[in-house]
Amino acid sequence: MTDSKEIKVKEKQEVTTPAEQTIPGLVFTPEVDIFETDKAITLLADIPGVKPEKLNIDLRDNILTITGDVDRLEAADEEFLTLEYETGRFYRQFTLSEVIDQTKIDAKLNLGVLRLSLPKVAKAAPRKIAITAG
Repeated sequence: MTDSKEIKVKEKQEVTTPAEQTIPGLVFTPEVDIFETDKAITLLADIPGVKPEKLNIDLRDNILTITGDVDRLEAADEEFLTLEYETGRFYRQFTLSEVIDQTKIDAKLNLGVLRLSLPKVAKAAPRKIAITAG
């Protein structure tokens, strides 16, 4: 891993925008794993219960925002006896550095796990320099 951070977890801060304060229900921070190779950074986020149509990935001013809503499973003819699975919204932000090629970010959702591939720009990828004699 390099000394500079290509992706950083956004620091905790007070929510000041009215849109964030008016969202009803619980808001969860998804757990993430982040892996790095010479060519890309891969981010895995656990967002169980989020359907693709309820998932939003937004990139604005080098801030990558992941939001996803989980709806309660209710059937008209069923009565809940126990409710342990909480529903609400997943929300997480990351700051991307200039080494990420933001035009080539790829997202896949499979079995409640979001996989984001964040390729590095060609100039940021390490390479071996050939040495010639003479």
